[in-house]
Amino acid sequence: MSFNSQKTFYFNKKYSSQEFCYHLKKLSKKNFKRIILPESYEPRILKAVEICNNLRIAKCILLGNAKKIYQIAQDKGINLSKEIEIIDPSLIREDYILKLLKLRQNKGMTEILARKQLEDNIILATLMLKFNQVDGLVSGSINTTANTIRPALQIIKTSPIYSLVSSVFFMLFPKKVFIYGDCAININPNAEELAEIAIQSAHSAKIFGIEPRIAMLSYSSGNSGYGEQVEKVKHATSIVKSKQSNLIIEGPIQYDAAISKRVAQIKIPNSSILGDANIFIFPDLNSGNITYKAVQHSLKLICIGPMLQGLNKPVNDLSRGASIKDIVYTISLTSIQS
Repeated sequence: MSFNSQKTFYFNKKYSSQEFCYHLKKLSKKNFKRIILPESYEPRILKAVEICNNLRIAKCILLGNAKKIYQIAQDKGINLSKEIEIIDPSLIREDYILKLLKLRQNKGMTEILARKQLEDNIILATLMLKFNQVDGLVSGSINTTANTIRPALQIIKTSPIYSLVSSVFFMLFPKKVFIYGDCAININPNAEELAEIAIQSAHSAKIFGIEPRIAMLSYSSGNSGYGEQVEKVKHATSIVKSKQSNLIIEGPIQYDAAISKRVAQIKIPNSSILGDANIFIFPDLNSGNITYKAVQHSLKLICIGPMLQGLNKPVNDLSRGASIKDIVYTISLTSIQS
């Protein structure tokens, strides 16, 4: 079944962090997809691959020189099984020169430029995903978000049912899982883009068995405030309602009213979510990125993501500060998206 296919979903409105992690492992074991990791000389990646292989979470494929990879693993006390597939990029780059040239020739790609670009393992891995050699890609532990996402946008491209790519983070609180979007990609989305981010995030929640209850965040709840940003969120909410009338959504709404029934009854008593939101759509990247990092590090939460939404095939970007556990769960997410 393709990444954006329609399917029947079975919902559990609330997961504890432990239940959600177990659910991820269970789903990814069932899928057991081929996930490529082009940053194969990073010890955190190698340790995560060891764990994923031992738990049968995914069939991880490392892109790099085998001798160098095994030496790094040995130096760091990482036991890489011989069954883990390692592909030497120098042996396959020639196979992808004409493919890249054909894909990007209308953008001025030449054979010389294609050869140069294919020295970048992320671009090579993205092409392998494009041509179905692997099922998903995880990168970003030592590369910027732009370096991971740009090749995906150019080669994998946006799904025809969407107009943009966005992201979500799964914030694993002890007794609940919240989804934050978009905290990594879109700097200042307009109302139409904000609505699409909300719809994509609801779809992602469903993939993982979470019933979407969406809060379109603002500094105002209901009709209590005004301003350009409030109107943007209000318009975005109305767009979502017109396109996906079955979704439970409230906006504009403040964060406290989105998570507290008591506050909601005071500020927005007729709210459809009444203090029980699980998807939080931030009005811009500034507010979203600051909030997720503040919450993650202040509460020392497991934070999985950013998980990219809207691409034809799953490509996921790691934070450069990602822990080994973060990487394991991102690989698991990618396998499930596949």
